[in-house]
Amino acid sequence: MSSIGRAIWFIESHFESDISLDQISDAAGLSRYHLSRVFGLVTGHSISGYIRGRRLSRAALALIGSSSSILEVALDAGYGSHEAFTRAFRDQFGITPDAVRKQGHARNLALLEPIRMDPARLTELEPPRFETMPPITFAGLQETYAYGGNAAIPSLWQRFNTYSGSIPGQRGSAAYGICTHVGGETETFHYMAAVAVDDTSDLPDGFATLKIPGQRYAVFAHHGHVSGIPATMHQIFGTWMPNSGVECGDMPDMFERYDDRFDPYTGTGLTEIWIPLKE
Repeated sequence: MSSIGRAIWFIESHFESDISLDQISDAAGLSRYHLSRVFGLVTGHSISGYIRGRRLSRAALALIGSSSSILEVALDAGYGSHEAFTRAFRDQFGITPDAVRKQGHARNLALLEPIRMDPARLTELEPPRFETMPPITFAGLQETYAYGGNAAIPSLWQRFNTYSGSIPGQRGSAAYGICTHVGGETETFHYMAAVAVDDTSDLPDGFATLKIPGQRYAVFAHHGHVSGIPATMHQIFGTWMPNSGVECGDMPDMFERYDDRFDPYTGTGLTEIWIPLKE
């Protein structure tokens, strides 16, 4: 079982009680920082968001399938009051616990089911190559997304692609998708659609810049559609990294590199996934 699979198994076995990030990281065999970074990249959920969603989904089923009072359901889900439970429940599902109890079904709720990391469905990971990249500056459009909100990223690329070929100081023709963890056990991450630049003095309005120090990378190949990148990320962070004897560097979490082997119109081709490594 992969490291992320072990983390999910531990959460599923214990989420009805109080569990800490330390306990989950111990079960996964990863550091707290490493687990917080890669869990969202692989699953599309932050750890706290996944636990909250699973608890509230279980609570929703209890509302329609048991005679417990709403306060009792709230307490079982880890909330100290009816008000706190109602607020969290409405934020999760867009409806109050009282309304769910009255309607008597959960068909209109997007319940969070257990994540299943099935190794049989994962493509085989090609061995990486290793490269040392000198310090580099990226410039592009950056947004902050909630884990699980990756569906909005293509629209960022659509806006960025309107600048193709006209970005002052651009170095080379490759484009980059850069992920950086916001920090701590957060619900969000930064994503930048960018190019490498030699000069940042005359960039278009709204462009952000990111300077990355020179460092060594493990470079993996992802073949096929970009929607399959999370499965490749699962293989990298869940299986290869824990068995490789190396550790992730500090910044960025990773970046995707798109060159002429990738077709941006169809979203298919070869994508390189660069993972920074600690010396």
